[in-house]
Amino acid sequence: MRRFALLATAAAMTAASAAAVPAFAQTTVVSRAMPVTGNTPEVCTLQRATLAQGSQVNFRALTGNLLQIDTLVDPATLATNAASARIEFAAVCNFPHRIRLESQNNGLWQTDGSMNQPADGFAYALPYRAELTWGEVNGALDANANVRRIAERRFNVDQATAGEVELRILIEAGASNTRSNAPVLAGFYRDTLRIFLEPR
Repeated sequence: MRRFALLATAAAMTAASAAAVPAFAQTTVVSRAMPVTGNTPEVCTLQRATLAQGSQVNFRALTGNLLQIDTLVDPATLATNAASARIEFAAVCNFPHRIRLESQNNGLWQTDGSMNQPADGFAYALPYRAELTWGEVNGALDANANVRRIAERRFNVDQATAGEVELRILIEAGASNTRSNAPVLAGFYRDTLRIFLEPR
């Protein structure tokens, strides 16, 4: 009987020891990486032109992209009248880039074919100045009307830029491609200014 009691006690102690040892849980951490990616292309946008309120002198309201001088010449002397306007374009460029200002004719030149031959003492093309502000850039293009050709200025912009491209057009009183205050030959005068936001 005593032997049975000892065996029972030993079995009970073994069971108690086994119960005191915790079961081993899984301790290895498992992970998976899931990259999330996207891409933004290099893009510049340039919205439609708007005329800054109260900025124009001798210019009519902007019609689409057309800016028309109200009274090109003085009715008494036929010399060029002064004119100025400030035009704004909402814009954004998300990378370092270049802004380029181009005059198609390098001044206001007759475009309707009414001038067959230049007449002595008369102006047949009109110079003007286009001033440009965009981010860190302040520059100008002088369309001097000396030769009918494409004229341009290029400006590098070293950082992404958002805001307004501001263009100011200035025509001086008496501006002429011959002499100051020369009378202007009859006809329709025109130039096309273009603004480019582009990679360098």
